[in-house]
This record gives sequence, C-alpha cells and structure tokens, in this order.
Amino acid sequence: MPTHTLSLCLSLSLFWWINSNYSNALLLSLGAASILLVLYIAHRMDVIDHESQPVHLSLKMPNYVLWLTKEIIVSNISVVKHIWLGNSSISPTLVTIDASQRTDLGKVIYANSITLTPGTVTVDLVGDRMTIHSLLKENIDTLKAGEMDRRVTELENRC
Repeated sequence: MPTHTLSLCLSLSLFWWINSNYSNALLLSLGAASILLVLYIAHRMDVIDHESQPVHLSLKMPNYVLWLTKEIIVSNISVVKHIWLGNSSISPTLVTIDASQRTDLGKVIYANSITLTPGTVTVDLVGDRMTIHSLLKENIDTLKAGEMDRRVTELENRC
C-alpha cells in the first residue's frame, strides 16, 4: 500500500472516529468498510497522489503554524493601531511578487498565509507571480524581504 493511500486511510479513520466516537464492533466494522470503499473508489479514480496527501508536510507544519500564528498576532496589532490612527496612517499598495515554491500546494500555502495575515490579501496567483494588496506599504516590504516565502519553500521540501 503506497504511503499516500496509507496516509489517507489513517486520516479518514481518525476523522470518522473523532466524529462518531463509537466503539462497538458493528459500528467500527461499518466505519472500516466505508473507509475501504472510499479508498477503493479514490484509487480507481486515480486521485490519490503527492499533492492531495502531503505526508511530508506533517513533520514541519507545527513549527510553521506557530510562526504564522505569531505573524498573525503582530499584524493584527499593527492593523488595529493604524485603524485608530486614521486614514492618514495607511498606504494601500497593490504589487506583484514572485513565489519561489515549486508545487501548486506550496504556492497555495504561501498565498493563503499572506491572506491570513491581517492587512494583506492575495488577489491573484498566476504561475509563479502573485498579486498582493496591502493596507500598508511596510507589509509589502516585509513580504519582499522573503521570510514567509523561504519558510513555505522549506515546508514544501521533502524531509
């Protein structure tokens, strides 16, 4: 059984058990049968691949999530400060930046991380170019410095 299929099986099993929390034999066997049916259908449709089951992210993701959470909190504070200061303190900017990620998954994680950070929104993603709108020009300068891009690229690299 390939790693991606095993990962999907474990993910579905955990998801089913958390949502149902059943432990009697009949319901466990029905859950297992439905998971096996889904795996069979997914395998026949050829939809289980590296992109859909990014097993390699699992080890690096917690560190990235902690770092992103810190960035979200810092950006929240900055946005609130500029709201209190009024319109004269903001400098809306729309720019296009390059993304160094190789996979579609890496680009999506990068684009969503930018959008999750208050004050910035990924407007468009075409190829390796992202159009970003920012409430403050300093947020664009921070993105161009490349810390988030570097971290997402490291995240997508195989362990």
